[in-house]
Amino acid sequence: MNIELRDLQWAVTAAQHRSLRQAAEALNVRQSTLSRRIRVLEDRAGAALFERTNGGTHLTVAGLEFIEFARRILEDTETAFRNLQSRSRGENGRLTVGVYASLATGNMRATLAEYHCRFPGVDVHTMDGSHGRLIGALGRGAVDVAIMSRSQEVWDDRSLSLWTERVIVALPERHPLAEYEAVSWRQLAQERLVLPSHGPGPELESLLASKLNGDRPRRVLHHESGLDRLLSLVSTGYGVLLMFEGGAGLKHDGVVYREIQDGAEPTRVNFTAYWQQKNGNPTLKPFLELLQERYPDLSGVPAS
Repeated sequence: MNIELRDLQWAVTAAQHRSLRQAAEALNVRQSTLSRRIRVLEDRAGAALFERTNGGTHLTVAGLEFIEFARRILEDTETAFRNLQSRSRGENGRLTVGVYASLATGNMRATLAEYHCRFPGVDVHTMDGSHGRLIGALGRGAVDVAIMSRSQEVWDDRSLSLWTERVIVALPERHPLAEYEAVSWRQLAQERLVLPSHGPGPELESLLASKLNGDRPRRVLHHESGLDRLLSLVSTGYGVLLMFEGGAGLKHDGVVYREIQDGAEPTRVNFTAYWQQKNGNPTLKPFLELLQERYPDLSGVPAS
């Protein structure tokens, strides 16, 4: 049975006005056209939907039930169409973000918070990992966009330079270095380090070695643990922890944070967004537009 949504809408309008003349005026069609379409609908249904009298048009018992179903169909269709339009604009759906460092504070947290305010209908999922893991996840489509320090992995698709983050060290509050406002890389040479085996841990360890001119720190303890557990180890004196400043929002009793300086300047690491141009997820475009709005490229060089 081929019934058009228009015919359902016209029947519902006729039921609302209880007059074919008034319904036709509301629909901006001729009364004869409306009457003919309702007749066709009744013929296909095999039942009279309206009683036509000099006093107006009234629904039959079968018509009451039919019009109720027709209203539901029209409402569901309108809702589905609005949802489809919203999804095509990236206003709802799912966005998976590869996250390389902590979201406790800083630019990454602020970006996700603003994105959620603008697009509350989008479910944001995060994936932690090293450069290699996140680049691999991008390649197979498991991640829509990865935000991490500049990757040493081969990536020949889209990227956008974002912000920089300072490298900091978490110290036990009674540690001798806690007396300084900032510490140098050389001061960390004899410290026992606790570092995560995943995420930025290997990069921070390599950075320390490069700042020490290739010398290895006295001792490095690698852990398959998150930042909160590593901070617990720091507070109990097991070592000091290298991290990015985005993690400084994690407050932990017995732990203080100090900037690591390279000469007289803080040590900073550049963060970049990576994604595939062929990614068809509608939620990705508004997220990238937000990144470009918050962190515009002022170099004059076209974005890669």
